[in-house]
Amino acid sequence: MRQGAPSLQRSRWRFCLFTLLYLYQGLVAGFALTALANHFAAAGASTAEVGRHLAVVGLPWVLQPLLWGPLVDRAAPHRMGPRRAWLVLSLLGAQASLAGLLLLGARPSLAAVSIVLGLHSLAASLADTATDRLIAGSVPADELGRTSAATRAGFVTGSAAGTALFAWILAADGVPAASGALLALTTPLALAASLVREAPEDALVSFRWRTAPRAPGRGRVLDTIAFARRLLAAFRTRDAALLLALCFAVDLGLALFQVPFAVALVQVHGWDAGALSRLQAALALLGGTLGAAGIGAAVDRIGPGRALRALLLACAAAFGAAGLLIAAGLEAAMGPVILGLASVVPALLYVALLPTVLLASRAGRASATQFQIYMAAMNLGDVAGAALAGPLAAAVAPTLVALGVAGLFLVCARAAPGR
Repeated sequence: MRQGAPSLQRSRWRFCLFTLLYLYQGLVAGFALTALANHFAAAGASTAEVGRHLAVVGLPWVLQPLLWGPLVDRAAPHRMGPRRAWLVLSLLGAQASLAGLLLLGARPSLAAVSIVLGLHSLAASLADTATDRLIAGSVPADELGRTSAATRAGFVTGSAAGTALFAWILAADGVPAASGALLALTTPLALAASLVREAPEDALVSFRWRTAPRAPGRGRVLDTIAFARRLLAAFRTRDAALLLALCFAVDLGLALFQVPFAVALVQVHGWDAGALSRLQAALALLGGTLGAAGIGAAVDRIGPGRALRALLLACAAAFGAAGLLIAAGLEAAMGPVILGLASVVPALLYVALLPTVLLASRAGRASATQFQIYMAAMNLGDVAGAALAGPLAAAVAPTLVALGVAGLFLVCARAAPGR
């Protein structure tokens, strides 16, 4: 039945769907986390204000496993597919949230924009949970590296294109015009992504359950308790605890350095916000496309654990070099090189980290929640780093921050799985 319909049973449609969904995420991230942050930094927002914006937008991603993991793991059967039904619904909510940016007026405050984008993150994090569950349930183990590379390439391509485009629109026409362009670009992606079914026989659009949801009662309570016990048991092992700590530490270290360094380039060294956004976009594109393809193939060949350890060591070397350049007084002149060291190598790291986390969480009925807890640890590290970046930058020299991050990556490399 409908054998020719696009579905996750065929490799090419898996790559198409997951790449489109991460391209969508990247466009929003390029707008919200880079172009918009640089725009308001150029308008006089402090490092602390920019950090609060990043924290508000990132908070729903920290709460993601509590909000959406159990919902997707325990989804009742649906004519559209149990995970795809949530994906389509969440994309609709995400687009409605982006439309809310158009209601903020001609010169919205950073705080108002942060709140609306935080609402978008609520819906987008549900879409991401459903996407990750679809990946875990449909991608063979020997395809995880290439799938990770495809999703990373989709994200950074969207982020790079979004950063460059929205930086230009923000400078020329302001936040409302950039918000309208974001909505126009992401809506076709959301619609296209909704066309790939979980199975060929699934309905394209339906509001009917295949079976009636179970009524609340003692059975549901006991099922919830059993689900929580399985989930806790999955994180009691030493390897799971170390991987959870590693996920947190990676994004914490990156945010502690990247946020104040970008603000300093604009406010202290006189860089143009648009030029900074375009450089960040180009660096992200370099690491996330050509670099990601090579790393993805290597992950499938040598295993994600060995690739992850090697990239953690490379990150330590990159931040060590950045710290030495800053110590030599070359922060302004060598800004592009330092940005490259602090962004390109870490971008490649995620290509190996995603398969490692998927393999650690794909077994059992709580796989979506397990995976999202690892991802939430990364987002929590990012939010914590963004929130702490301002106070740390005021108290610690950037050289010491860079060298401290290098040391953190060395510790992570020592703790990382080796296979």
